[in-house]
Amino acid sequence: MKKLILVIFVFLFGIAAYAQSDQQPETDPVITSRIGQWQDLKFGFMMHWGIYAQWEVVESWSICNEPWINRNGADYYEYKRDYQNLNKTFNPQSFDPSKWAQAAYDAGMKYVVFTTKHHDGFCLFNTNETSYSTVDPSCPFSTHPHADITGAVVDAFREKGFWTGLYFSKPDWHCDDYWAHEWATPDRNVNYDPTAMPERFESYKQFTHRQIRELTHNYGDIDILWLDGGWVRPEWSVNDETRPWLGCQGYIQDIDMPTVADIARENNPDLIIVDRSVGGKYENYQTPEQQVPDSLLPYPWETCMSMGDSWSYVSTDHYKSTNKLIHLLCD
Repeated sequence: MKKLILVIFVFLFGIAAYAQSDQQPETDPVITSRIGQWQDLKFGFMMHWGIYAQWEVVESWSICNEPWINRNGADYYEYKRDYQNLNKTFNPQSFDPSKWAQAAYDAGMKYVVFTTKHHDGFCLFNTNETSYSTVDPSCPFSTHPHADITGAVVDAFREKGFWTGLYFSKPDWHCDDYWAHEWATPDRNVNYDPTAMPERFESYKQFTHRQIRELTHNYGDIDILWLDGGWVRPEWSVNDETRPWLGCQGYIQDIDMPTVADIARENNPDLIIVDRSVGGKYENYQTPEQQVPDSLLPYPWETCMSMGDSWSYVSTDHYKSTNKLIHLLCD
């Protein structure tokens, strides 16, 4: 009996140690060495671009039914319907990523992070998982030679010697297994209880995993996978700061980051992952937003800051002066 108790104790201790492992920072020397190389790059280029540029509105957020969102009095359901139909008019015929790459190169930038899919679910890459993309015939841009926008961006920046990073939203407000059509969408979170409908949420997880596979297997050597949507996170990572993000229901939305990381690193073993705001093993560097910290932080980080007031295209945006931008970069 004593031996049995000891075996059970050791087994349970082993499970506990395994469960704790994802909460600790990355220690794999392959990854930590790559993070060090990334830190030496110093200066990168991130861009948000999507169907929202047509309306010059904030990326995705205007279809989120939270009280802080301003839609200028428009009916929420009509607004969301019209916004989600913007894929049918997205047709940027002057798209030329080589100009972006040249401008970034001339500025001294060394890496790029491109938005392949924001929270609205519209995909700027070649995906078999949804028709809501630039390559589907429902989008008029699908006939363009660069309809696979992500592929064209990666090629253009890689030609200039840039590290390539792909931004990807973990929540997808267009996917019926996340924002299910049967119920209202009161906030940013999944609109059903994943514990009550585990098969449906598992379907969403598999959808997400397959899209991660497409992005990290179809575009050559990817250096950074930049994951946004921090309310999609494991239970161990929820704290007083992040709990309000989970809304009134507080649903835990765990998409199994160990599996995501395994998939992403199959072809890219030194891939840096930024599971933004979650912490632990899969947030290889942190991303303070719209600010330069007052003092040096004790972990790898990047200031994630827009050059104007908006993250995405607004024709009347107010851009920071050259002097301001240079001082921010020096800081």
